[in-house]
Amino acid sequence: MKIRKIHVLLAMAMTASSNLSAQPESSPDIAVLRQEIQQMRNEYETRIADLESRLDAAEKVAMQAEASAQTAQEQAQQASQLAVESSQQAAAPALDSTASSISVSPDNSFNPSIGVIFQGQAWAFANDPEEHSIPGFPLGGEAGLPSEGFSLGETEINIAANVDDKFTAKLTVPIAVEDGEVEVELEEAWVETLRLPAGLSLRMGRFFSEIGYLNSVHAHAWDFADQPLAYDAFLGGQFLDDGLQMRWLAPTDFYLQLGAELLRGDHYPAAGAGNSGMGAWSLNAKTGGDIGFSNSWLAGLSYLAAESEERPSGDEDDPLLFNGDSELWIADFLWKWAPNGNSRERNFKLQGEYLYRTEDGEYALPGSDYSPWDENQQGWYVQAVFQPFAQWRFGARVDTLSGDVPGDQWLDTALYPMGSDPRRYSLMVDWSNSEFSRLRLQYNRDESGLQDDDQFGLQYIYSIGAHGAHSF
Repeated sequence: MKIRKIHVLLAMAMTASSNLSAQPESSPDIAVLRQEIQQMRNEYETRIADLESRLDAAEKVAMQAEASAQTAQEQAQQASQLAVESSQQAAAPALDSTASSISVSPDNSFNPSIGVIFQGQAWAFANDPEEHSIPGFPLGGEAGLPSEGFSLGETEINIAANVDDKFTAKLTVPIAVEDGEVEVELEEAWVETLRLPAGLSLRMGRFFSEIGYLNSVHAHAWDFADQPLAYDAFLGGQFLDDGLQMRWLAPTDFYLQLGAELLRGDHYPAAGAGNSGMGAWSLNAKTGGDIGFSNSWLAGLSYLAAESEERPSGDEDDPLLFNGDSELWIADFLWKWAPNGNSRERNFKLQGEYLYRTEDGEYALPGSDYSPWDENQQGWYVQAVFQPFAQWRFGARVDTLSGDVPGDQWLDTALYPMGSDPRRYSLMVDWSNSEFSRLRLQYNRDESGLQDDDQFGLQYIYSIGAHGAHSF
């Protein structure tokens, strides 16, 4: 409106100027009036130019503000959509304890991701760990106490990548030092399908069996530095073998996964690759869900059948040998709590498993013939881990074994149990500077052997390179 008024005044001034110009120049005031009008016109033109430039600037600022607001709204919508998609993707596999640990970006999906995990430890025992045994439960496989003093433990090398659009693969090679010699082992070497229909997946090669909960968890992801007594006695620490693994994820609103494995039968509790190299098989079912925003749970039931041909256990130099069938049932349960699902600051985990084993066959004691063996044994553990604030966790565990008392022919042998059930109590505290490092201090009150033992352990776990997310 101001600009229009100025234009009108300027037009009037110009009209007046033209009228004055038309009058005779002899008037003495004409020159003065003409100068004043010219001065007014110059001032108005200057003010008009200034107002127009300010108007243009204001319009540009308004347009920029509108564009910025629109861009911010679009970015907010995109961020919200990404958050929803991320939460959906995180919720779906959160309970999939058998999902592949390979995580490869789309732009680098066919290039191997390589990671190394360093695990060192130092242990002190009240008794000689070389003489450790659990009467009635001769240990086999990788079970047993760690070396006393400082030791390197296992250095684990992981290599994983997509083979193509339909298969992915993983290799895990632990390097350990035993009796002063470096030993390289092949822990995992498998290929898995990516795009089978109807929620099916197939894994082929060497892998940790999906029985129970802890069996498929790698050592660096354990909440304690060692396995429960039942895992040592019944699975040789952890059960892995060569074969096929099929899983089916049910299309249900709640989490439900069924699995089956056909295995070679070359590793404890199997031995000898019986039945033409198909000496073990297993079934498992897992289900779980969320309760509100802060709680989630997982439960499972597993069965393992294994054939054994001269399965060694006990003293490595003069072992017991078992021929026969071994059957193992495992029921597991896990409860997790984190405020509003955010476990970074505070969280709590309650975990337990019950294992029941039946073995029917024959045992041979060192230097003697085979004798019939048909016994039932069981074991369980319960553990709780609490993180009250970031980086620090505190845990407690109790685990035990029990079983039938065999006949008097087994008296004074490794197969005859003590008067009381083997039991152990554990406490631990660990500190993690980041998700790639952890220091842990652990104490065990071990009442599973012939003499009670106080055990103190210090452990470090460090990871470099790529490493997939852990299962639920």
